[in-house]
Amino acid sequence: MNLFETNTTTATNIFKGLDEWISHHLHLSSSAIPYVKIPFLVLCLIILCCLVWWVARKICIMAVHRFVNKTKATWDDLLIERKVFLKISALLPVFIIKAAAPVIFASYPKTARIILELSDILIIGVFVVLIVAVLNTIAAVLSKMPSLKEKPIFSYIQVINIFVYLVGGILILSVLLGKSPLYFLGAMGAMTAVLMLIFKDTILGFVASIQISAYDMIRVGDWIEMPDYNTDGDVISINLNTVKVKNWDKTVSSVPTAGFLTSSFKNWRGMTDTGGRRIKRPIYLKMSSFKFCDAAMIDKFKRYHLLHDYIIGKEKELADYNAALGNEAHIDANTRRLTNVGLYRIYAKNYLDANPRLNHNLTTIVRQLDPTSEGLPLQLWCFTADVRWGPYEDTMSDIFDHLLTIAPEFGLEVFESPTGKDLMNAMAEVNLTSGTTR
Repeated sequence: MNLFETNTTTATNIFKGLDEWISHHLHLSSSAIPYVKIPFLVLCLIILCCLVWWVARKICIMAVHRFVNKTKATWDDLLIERKVFLKISALLPVFIIKAAAPVIFASYPKTARIILELSDILIIGVFVVLIVAVLNTIAAVLSKMPSLKEKPIFSYIQVINIFVYLVGGILILSVLLGKSPLYFLGAMGAMTAVLMLIFKDTILGFVASIQISAYDMIRVGDWIEMPDYNTDGDVISINLNTVKVKNWDKTVSSVPTAGFLTSSFKNWRGMTDTGGRRIKRPIYLKMSSFKFCDAAMIDKFKRYHLLHDYIIGKEKELADYNAALGNEAHIDANTRRLTNVGLYRIYAKNYLDANPRLNHNLTTIVRQLDPTSEGLPLQLWCFTADVRWGPYEDTMSDIFDHLLTIAPEFGLEVFESPTGKDLMNAMAEVNLTSGTTR
């Protein structure tokens, strides 16, 4: 007689004694005994499993955690964080159920079969949860690698997780219905269209995440603008179905991953990689304040170190040109002369070239745009060396503070729409003039 048969015989003797005790003390007939005995056995089995699970959990926490804390690796810490070892410990009581049920319920084969099926379902469920936890741990480890840090690893792992859940669901159905898993796989062929409709967003998100990764369209940490979704901020995560963006107002937007293939967006990563943030802003000058420079103005501007060398060189160029005119040089329209707006433009350009907070490896231009009803736009085009928002705004403000304030030194006026007070002062002057005339 082997060990299993010995245990079965011993259990049978114990259960016969239990039948006699129930019949004697509860005064039940033999047909009513199973209604008391089966719940009692199930309760005992549950208590046994809970006790085993509690002991296994304590051993896991004490032994495994102590071992992991002594290692220098970080991946095992992630296993603890995602409770992988605790999920493994949950398998032990399930296996005890599967091993003990045929012995405990030997007299009740239907009950034993039901409990075995439930134990099989529990084993499948625990394995599915365990595999998903391990896959998520692998994704967390890979996402911290420098070469894969910017890749949507979690998107790919989510697809594998869906496949694991699908396989687990098929296995559970096969246990419940007593059918082969291949039967359900064959039936799923007819449900392909339905599944594609149900998982449409998941499929589109998966394809989009692959294209985003392949073409390096966005990464975690990129600053993006997406007007269609009212999104403007930093990418904080790239998942299978959504990309989360933390906007500058501290709100979080969830943009469909497929939306990056169907909607336009701007990625500011190039600005960060280049090391320069563009300033592109005009100063509107009143054209009525433009004039040619006389000798006194030129002498004054020569004392500006940003203009001295330019004026010296320009004076020689203009003198040579005007000398070549001969007798026509006495006509002002034929000669070339320096203007206050021209010198102001050169001053602004030299001021930008001398600014240490600008990136001089990138384009620096001061140019005139088409005149408008607001005057002549003198546009500054340059790049700051610090791409951070705060320093960028400080640098731009300092530049325009200086150039706007120094414009009157060149005899120039900056355009400003008249206010109500300006109109009242103008009307008062008109009235005063009219009264004086009378």
